[in-house]
Amino acid sequence: MTATGYNSQVTMSTAARDHNHGVSNSPLDGNEDVTSIQPLNNGLIDVAVVSQAVHELNQKLALVQAANTAKETDYQAKIPEQSAQQVHEPFVVSNALEQKGQTTSEIQDATLPAAKVEPLELISPALAKVRHNSVTVTPAMEAHANDAVTLPVNGITDPDTTWSQDRSYHNTDSMSSATRLKRRLLETDEMIVCPGVYDGFSARIALSVGFSALYMTGAGTTASRLGMADLGVAQLHDMREHAEMIANLDPQGPPLIADMDTGYGGPIMVANSVQQYIRAGVAGFHIEDQVQTKRCGHLQGKKVVDIEVFLSRIRAAKGAKDRAQSDIVLIARTDANQQHGYDECIKRLKAARAIGADVGLLEGFISKEQARQAVRDLAPWPLLLNSMENGTSPLITVQEAQEMGFRIMIFSFASLAPAYGAIKAALEKLKKDGVTGTKKELTPKLLFEVCGLKDSMDVDVAAGGLAFVGGV
Repeated sequence: MTATGYNSQVTMSTAARDHNHGVSNSPLDGNEDVTSIQPLNNGLIDVAVVSQAVHELNQKLALVQAANTAKETDYQAKIPEQSAQQVHEPFVVSNALEQKGQTTSEIQDATLPAAKVEPLELISPALAKVRHNSVTVTPAMEAHANDAVTLPVNGITDPDTTWSQDRSYHNTDSMSSATRLKRRLLETDEMIVCPGVYDGFSARIALSVGFSALYMTGAGTTASRLGMADLGVAQLHDMREHAEMIANLDPQGPPLIADMDTGYGGPIMVANSVQQYIRAGVAGFHIEDQVQTKRCGHLQGKKVVDIEVFLSRIRAAKGAKDRAQSDIVLIARTDANQQHGYDECIKRLKAARAIGADVGLLEGFISKEQARQAVRDLAPWPLLLNSMENGTSPLITVQEAQEMGFRIMIFSFASLAPAYGAIKAALEKLKKDGVTGTKKELTPKLLFEVCGLKDSMDVDVAAGGLAFVGGV
């Protein structure tokens, strides 16, 4: 029995080795070089001969690997005991085995005695946390490294490590943002104030100001991402992608509550939406009882579905949450006040509470007294208040809402409305005067610092990069 192809593959490997290294003195070289196999008269190669050659090659490979393993064991036995105790990061190795594109013969030539081994104590304490190849640690890098954040090594992160030690809202354990939000609701009596953010930049500004939670507005997402009014045109992929980006600007920072509109379909779609929000890192979401062709809660003409349809959405969301064993906070929202009145709202929220909703949201209060009454009627269940300045509801301050007993307060247009005013004014000035009139202190560097410039530089320096040694 004969076959083709084997000899050409072996010859290519050997030729590549000889081309790169010249005549090799590897133990694999010998009088029985597999490339000396002669083809039969018909140009084919005997499989038995090739198999024997490959078998001998594998035997020699095993001998070399065993020798290298013995040498590595002997080397590690000489490492001081205190260094050996550093289980996760005993030393940094740079050798030919870490290079890409090697042939089989090249790997045999790269034995451990040729490896470059550098004890950690010879490297900057910050840079010693990171594996890298043959980086010369300069005094400038040392200066930057001493201020750098600590990064995970081999996938293991110190539980006391945070990305930014100067942010008081950071948690030092590994719990999810959803768990942290849930615990704040269950274990404290604080009022959780969430400014509405509509994109990465507005979220970065909110983080820089120091809010302890954020809210991703559906109206703002629709306006910024799609350039359209809040009429139910944003779908799951728009909302989930936006929420994931915002939630992961600082995963250990303020938890994000996100709008989920109607759940984007029937029970199956609702469950899918919840699963995607959980994977995106969202801490909480509200799902409402409007029809699929919904609109902003502060526009007239809203229509809601029957209570059973609304409750099917809540059940689907709760089931998805339970199956994922997630603490994501499920907020049941009703917009029925405009169409059916206050009593129907309370009926719907009580029913949602009974089947597992964590928080209630009655959208569109017509008076402060009605808001206060809702807290009393649903106590001790936590309620969320949506503050929409210049909307259809009366203006309620954070202090007033806290006195009423609300637990969460979102300001949906907190970023969007001021952004519109400021951008419009600047563009009108540009059209009229030829300049935007930007304040002198608003430099490009300052705006980039708001967007995490220093954190990005720290990552590069801690990894041994040289891009920012001279600053920016």
